[in-house]
Amino acid sequence: MEPIRPFRWNIARGDRLGSLLDGLDHAHPYLPWIIECAAKVLARSLDGDLYFVGRSADSVFDLLSGALADTPHTSRLNQLPLSLYGLDGMGLTRQERARLRVNLAASGLSPGELAARRRPVVFADLVLHGSTFTNLHRELRDWIDDERASWNVIRAKIRYLGITARGKTSPNTWRWQQHKDWVGELPGRAVRNVSIELGLWQYLGNHQPKTAHSFRRTRWADPEVTAPRHDEEARRGLAQAVALYRHGRTREVREEIHAILTGEPTFRESWLRDVARAVRGR
Repeated sequence: MEPIRPFRWNIARGDRLGSLLDGLDHAHPYLPWIIECAAKVLARSLDGDLYFVGRSADSVFDLLSGALADTPHTSRLNQLPLSLYGLDGMGLTRQERARLRVNLAASGLSPGELAARRRPVVFADLVLHGSTFTNLHRELRDWIDDERASWNVIRAKIRYLGITARGKTSPNTWRWQQHKDWVGELPGRAVRNVSIELGLWQYLGNHQPKTAHSFRRTRWADPEVTAPRHDEEARRGLAQAVALYRHGRTREVREEIHAILTGEPTFRESWLRDVARAVRGR
C-alpha cells in the first residue's frame, strides 16, 4: 500500500507558480496576530519538531517557514495533512486504519520511528474541545500496542500544542486538556497551549481560503488529492501562503519574532536561544 498525500505547493523550494497568483490580493488580514502566534508556537514546542495537523494552522507553518529559511532549524517544521475531527475521526474500519498508518509512517510517525527520535514530535492544531488530538492519540496508542513498541519510551517523544481562542482567565476557565483522560498518560509538560484572538481563531478554522480540501477519511485513499487545485479558493489560499512566507523572510518580521521569543519563559533554555539567534541572523 502506497502512501497518499494531498498536493500542496512547496513555497520554500520555489515551485513555479506561473500565473496562478495573477490578480489576487496577497495580504493577510491578521498578520500581526499571526506573527505573535507563530513565535509562541515555536517557543512552546520545547525543542520538539512541529507537525501541523490538518489545514487550520497553515498560516503559522508558512510564516515560520520563511522565518527559519536558511537556518539550521528548518527541519523543525512539518505538515501532517490529516482530518480526525469529532465523530468523523472515530470508528475507523480496518482498511481506513491501515491507510492511516501508511500515511503516518510516510511522515516518519510509525511507532519504531517515534521511539528512535532524538527530538520529540509536537502535534500542533487549532483546538476547540480537543477531539482531533483525542482521536489521533487513540490511533497512535493502538498502533504502538499492536506493534508491541515501548510506550514508556514513546510517551516521552509525543507532545500536543493547542492553538485556542483567547478568553477570560480565571480559576474556573474551561481548558480542553483538563477534560481528557489520555493527557494523564503523558509527562507534565507534554500538553500546552497558545491562545489567540477569537477573530483570528475563527478565520483560520472556518473562513480562510485553503489550498487543499480537508483530508478526511473518505479521501485517504483517493489519488486525485495528489493533483494541484486551480480553483479560486485554492489560488487565494496559495496567494496568502506565499505572502506569509515572504513576510517571514523579512528582517522586520524576524525581529518581531525574536522579540516575542525573548519574552517567553522557555527563552532561558539553550535550544530556544539558539533558534532566536538564527532567526535574527546572528
